Amino acid sequence: MGLTLAVLVAGLRGFGADEVQYSLQVLPAERQQTTDPETGAELTFLTTNPARDTNLYFHERSWLPNGSLILFYSQREDGGLMGYITATGELVRIATPSGGVGQATASINRSSVFVTRGQEVLELALEIEPSTSPEASRSKVTCTERTICVHPYSSLSSYLNQSCDGKYLSAGCSGPASSDTNPGIVIINVSTGEYRELCRIPPSIGYGGHVQWSHTNPDLLSFAGRAGRLWVVDIRDGQPRNVYKQWPDELVTHESWWVDDQLLFCGGVHPRPTEDSHVKLLNLATGHVRIVGEGSWWPNASPSDIAKRNWWHADGSDDGRWVVADNWHGDIMLFEGKTGRPRLLTAGHRTYGSGDHPHVGWDRRGRQVVFASQKLGNSDVCVATVPETWQKENP
Repeated sequence: MGLTLAVLVAGLRGFGADEVQYSLQVLPAERQQTTDPETGAELTFLTTNPARDTNLYFHERSWLPNGSLILFYSQREDGGLMGYITATGELVRIATPSGGVGQATASINRSSVFVTRGQEVLELALEIEPSTSPEASRSKVTCTERTICVHPYSSLSSYLNQSCDGKYLSAGCSGPASSDTNPGIVIINVSTGEYRELCRIPPSIGYGGHVQWSHTNPDLLSFAGRAGRLWVVDIRDGQPRNVYKQWPDELVTHESWWVDDQLLFCGGVHPRPTEDSHVKLLNLATGHVRIVGEGSWWPNASPSDIAKRNWWHADGSDDGRWVVADNWHGDIMLFEGKTGRPRLLTAGHRTYGSGDHPHVGWDRRGRQVVFASQKLGNSDVCVATVPETWQKENP
């Protein structure tokens, strides 16, 4: 269970080596803009195609660092990984001449997307030239593809995720490269392509995915365990540590890192099917937990009514000012980071019991939230902008 000593290297390619450059297909804009009638929040539907379109998972980076592109997935014909050009509303299909890509996350510090293609881990550097008249001529998007490494595993079992200093990618792994047959976690040096198994997860813990780095500490990453949900690994020793001891039947789920080595998660102590689920914040330095976003529970409540008052995914803005959470009715709630005071951002983006979950995620500046919406009758990708008056009231 300890740190694997051998550094495994295969198919290494540094910057400038074996790069391939090509143009990406740009499609017409589909966006539809409106205002939430209850809250006044500006809503931009990036997609309106009848096919299923969904945002990246809530703890991945959907925006390029300069805000020029928002990543999403589409099940339309010739869909797959796509992007929304924020300057024009046009859509771009992100695929390589050698096939489609997946497990995407945007780079923390450059105009790139990290993806997998089979057993390859790639960096796709994107250069966007927005059209001044997209109705007459499309924008141009040029992709420079670099192979970071070719891994020996049978699969990588989570989204790629980048450390806060930009040095490493991480993912769950299974299969060869170790005599240990348990699933594990691999970290990959973005610059050199060197990779190593950080640890293997024994059956006594169980591996549940959700591998992700701290937003403020480049030595810490977390994963979801089956026996105890919240596990953190320090890459300097490779030892998984259970950082929150949950009670039997206590709900602990959908964690994400926030500022100052703190983990957000959702949960409560009343078991299903009428469970309570607060948005909670674990301080790793002290072990203290506080409720940031309050859920509710009352006797004899129906599952639908309970779901209206409880939260399932939560993500914090990188400036520490906001936490956003969603529920099974597609309501999107903001909580002030300091006070926990709630502000409904927008509501009714899902029918209880069906449809994609919103999986809310932040932009890089703490100004916009992306989520999946069924408001228009299909699964579309929507962005809600936090009203400027709210920003001023929550310094």
